[in-house]
Amino acid sequence: MLHGNKIVVVMPAYNAERTLEITYREIPLDVVDEVILVDDASRDDTVAKAAELGIHTIIHPENLGYGGNQKTCYSAALARGADVVVMLHPDYQYSPRLITAMASMVVSGHFDIVLGSRILGGEAMKGGMPVYKYIANRLLTLIENLALGVKLSEYHTGYRAFSRKVLETLPLKENSDDFVFDNEMLAQAVYFGFKIGEISCPTKYFDDASSINFRRSVKYGLGVLSTSIKYLLQKSGIKKIRIFAANGKDTKEVL
Repeated sequence: MLHGNKIVVVMPAYNAERTLEITYREIPLDVVDEVILVDDASRDDTVAKAAELGIHTIIHPENLGYGGNQKTCYSAALARGADVVVMLHPDYQYSPRLITAMASMVVSGHFDIVLGSRILGGEAMKGGMPVYKYIANRLLTLIENLALGVKLSEYHTGYRAFSRKVLETLPLKENSDDFVFDNEMLAQAVYFGFKIGEISCPTKYFDDASSINFRRSVKYGLGVLSTSIKYLLQKSGIKKIRIFAANGKDTKEVL
């Protein structure tokens, strides 16, 4: 707990058996009140490993996708009284030791969302980020900054902290169940006027770290561009887009 705020870490998991324990062991449990793992129909022993570690686990009997997993994560965290929710991938790609700093930035009231940026420290490629992913990251981030009118170092990190108000306000159920969910969420946050901060986060790329392949990366990139276009259409008043509507009602989605 931080200054009376309940801190909950959520972990969207899929085949994370090998890296779950090392990730969990580095979570600062002196600050974190609860850890929730949502298993998206893993084919390994992720659930058994979570039980061994004593992690509160929710199981999807069928795979709902990365975005679908997060929807369950955030609903569960809010239901259990979270004031700040930190999403941490259980694949040990991001440092759990930064949870305290990220949650503190939200608790301070200066930021509603805090992103663990792989780009700020200039170490992304040294950490093993593939060259094509680094180039795509920089290009897509440039386009999004121009479209959304903000200046973030990257939009594509999977390490994020949110205030309760953010998760209660954004119409997350209207978002994709795939990887572009992350991007839609940030576009929504900008549209609804939430303040986004960043912190430099070292990252690791290795065999057991989760990573989407080239084909899915292309699909994600196209989804990011589509989200930027939708934002511009909504902001300009040309079209009303479902993901930017309060409660997702009375709109006609395009694209």
